[in-house]
Amino acid sequence: MEKRVVITGLGAITPIGKNTDEMWNGILEKKCGIDEIKLFDASDFKTKFDAEVKEYNPLDYFELKQAKRFDRSSRVCNNSSKGST
Repeated sequence: MEKRVVITGLGAITPIGKNTDEMWNGILEKKCGIDEIKLFDASDFKTKFDAEVKEYNPLDYFELKQAKRFDRSSRVCNNSSKGST
């Protein structure tokens, strides 16, 4: 028996958009999300570029107490999954 998968939603927080509509518009406008690293001092690393999610404010999504419980990656992941519902 063949297994099937059903996609019921899509959520995204990316360097070119903070939700799926912004991301899709960024794709259509051929935006590039790659830029110099600004979240930390990258002077000791060979690579100086990455695809950071810029202008991400966790307080737009969480209360302060909740935001302190998660690291940045967990907050972004949690927010993008909420966008898929």
